[in-house]
Amino acid sequence: MIIIFASAIGRFPIGGNAWSDLQYLLGLRALGHDIFYLEECGSMSWVYNWETEQITTELDYPTNYIKNCLEPLGFKNKWIYRTDEHSVGMEIDEFKDICCQADLMIVRGSPLSVWRDEYGWPQRRIYIDADPGFTQINIDIGNSELVQTIERCDRLFTIGQHIDAQDCLIPTNGRHWLKTLPPVALPYWPVIENNDTIGFSSIMQWHSYREVVYKGITYGNKDKEFLKFIDIPQLTKQQFRIALSGGFPDELLQYGWEVIPGWLASFTPESYQKFVQASRAEFGVAKQGYVATKGGWFSDRSVCYLASGRPILVQDTGLSDWLPIGEGLLIFQDLCEAMNGVHTINSNYEKHRHAARKIAEEYFDSHKVLSSLLEAAMN
Repeated sequence: MIIIFASAIGRFPIGGNAWSDLQYLLGLRALGHDIFYLEECGSMSWVYNWETEQITTELDYPTNYIKNCLEPLGFKNKWIYRTDEHSVGMEIDEFKDICCQADLMIVRGSPLSVWRDEYGWPQRRIYIDADPGFTQINIDIGNSELVQTIERCDRLFTIGQHIDAQDCLIPTNGRHWLKTLPPVALPYWPVIENNDTIGFSSIMQWHSYREVVYKGITYGNKDKEFLKFIDIPQLTKQQFRIALSGGFPDELLQYGWEVIPGWLASFTPESYQKFVQASRAEFGVAKQGYVATKGGWFSDRSVCYLASGRPILVQDTGLSDWLPIGEGLLIFQDLCEAMNGVHTINSNYEKHRHAARKIAEEYFDSHKVLSSLLEAAMN
């Protein structure tokens, strides 16, 4: 099939974000499909330049980032970055020809800022929700770009595995959300045999975006949850390393956290991968909205740790009814459970390391995940 994959690598130029899309691009190509990448900016490109710490509307910065991410992996002449007046990458007419021939258009995570006529030409269109709870609430309160995008898609998918469960607070409002999982392209994420790693690590933004209020309840970011666990380095004597964007690094240092700037660890796909694979395990605190809604969100970052043979210890968002918990993957709801999880992993690290990779292979292998996604999309 010819597949157009639309997302936001250039507008959010961070290695972790890039990898969340690369898993799809590499996985779909490995299944034998012809893949093209689209980034639609609407009237103008607005991108935060991490190096200058300023907003830029010039196209050089985001498009060079896309080029450096995609072309070394074999996607030369397979991408386009568009605004109303300009584009970089493929020629517009060439891309429109691809739209005419395309079997499927996948929009992942970020809605299209503008819906052009040619985006309706592929045989099928699907939307993949990577932010369960926040996505559905924003649809319900009338986010115009999001509503415009999903109303033009034939199928809606979500990584929220607990949506429609009795105790899940995510509103669906009559829309049917098919479930999918964050994939990992296993050949690009091998097990790293490094037993000298000592630190549990995390890569996180303190506050990703505005809180949302729905039916009188506020759903927030990681800042609302992280403080519950701030004492864990002192209480466990385990080394914890965090690549942090925003927040209060000096305060975390006082509690025993090793803190580095988030963008330095995750600026490129290569630096992000190096940070993950140099870790002993992941310690993952979730956004407060994910915890409160119990939607079954699972991080594409955690999948990278698992694939690398790194156990994960993550906050529960409704995971125990669909994932094997206890070996390689441990969950916590409070500080006591988090401390016990650290001890459990360290008491038999080799067992948990091997179990982590097994979970990645069984549940998140891009071959399995994306084959199922395409079957549901084209059915």
